[in-house]
Amino acid sequence: MTAFVLASAALVLLVLAYVLRPLWQAKPAAAVGVFAGLVAATGLTYVLIGTPDALNPARRTPPATAADAIAQLEAQLEREPNRIDGWRLLARAHADAGRYEQARTALARALKLAPDEPDLLTESAELSALASEGRKFDADAIATLRRALEIEPTHQRARWFLGISLRQSDQPAEAARTWEPLLAVVDPRTAASLREQIDAARKDAGLAPLPAAPAAAPAGGLKIRVALAPALAAKLPADASLFVLARQPDGPPMPVAVEKLAAKDFPIEVVLDDGDSPMPTLKLSQLPQVAVLARVSASGQAIAQSGDLASKPQTVRTDSKNTLDIVIDQVVE
Repeated sequence: MTAFVLASAALVLLVLAYVLRPLWQAKPAAAVGVFAGLVAATGLTYVLIGTPDALNPARRTPPATAADAIAQLEAQLEREPNRIDGWRLLARAHADAGRYEQARTALARALKLAPDEPDLLTESAELSALASEGRKFDADAIATLRRALEIEPTHQRARWFLGISLRQSDQPAEAARTWEPLLAVVDPRTAASLREQIDAARKDAGLAPLPAAPAAAPAGGLKIRVALAPALAAKLPADASLFVLARQPDGPPMPVAVEKLAAKDFPIEVVLDDGDSPMPTLKLSQLPQVAVLARVSASGQAIAQSGDLASKPQTVRTDSKNTLDIVIDQVVE
């Protein structure tokens, strides 16, 4: 640190001496005053808005213990309180140490900065359960999980925890229905164990087990080509997501098949089939016809929001062999 300070001071003196040389030859007293003022201003500016701690070797020493790491992180967050990742990391550190209340406090700071972030909402509900007696999800935690699923219906952890909360409150049928969409998005090994949990819940509810899992996604499917109207090209957000989905005509908004892609390089071709179904109990091939639509989301959220770009729904037979052309030509209000 000392060597760095001395080298920096020498460099400043050299530069100022060169710059103030003409003034020194004309008015030595004024040059001395300006020189002293500039040196003081440079040092004060660095102390106030620079990073003086970077010169302190103690600050660069890796933490020896978890407690040291948490203390350093807390000090960093004092200086940078808008770091969502920092508050989240601090919450995890406290949770790993079993300090769930401190973890909840830290995560609450992150949620204050990003109140609609599904991951944060889910972690908040999980911490609430971990901090409770018997590790049960209370009404607030359940509401938080439902909020996360409103924002991202396919959020796996939120859906899993909500199902657990429903089992805890003796609602096995609702728990099974909550978990069933996960079968379409998890890997086969996880799906096998999840199916056991679902069938156990269905048994407790007096329901029959789920139908046997299909051996593989069937061939075929609906071929769709999505174009973006030229008038909306300038409104296409960077890093936006494209949702192409099929749902029951005049039925519930829950899709029977959906794919999420990067919204770029239009026209985009996609094939929807039974492998894209979020519901194991209702597949695309089980319906004679579906309504197909496409939507560009700047936020990447599955639920339509104001400002999204969308197409009109088009009804098509599911056994159609032709490519369905749809055009995104509307702005969601």
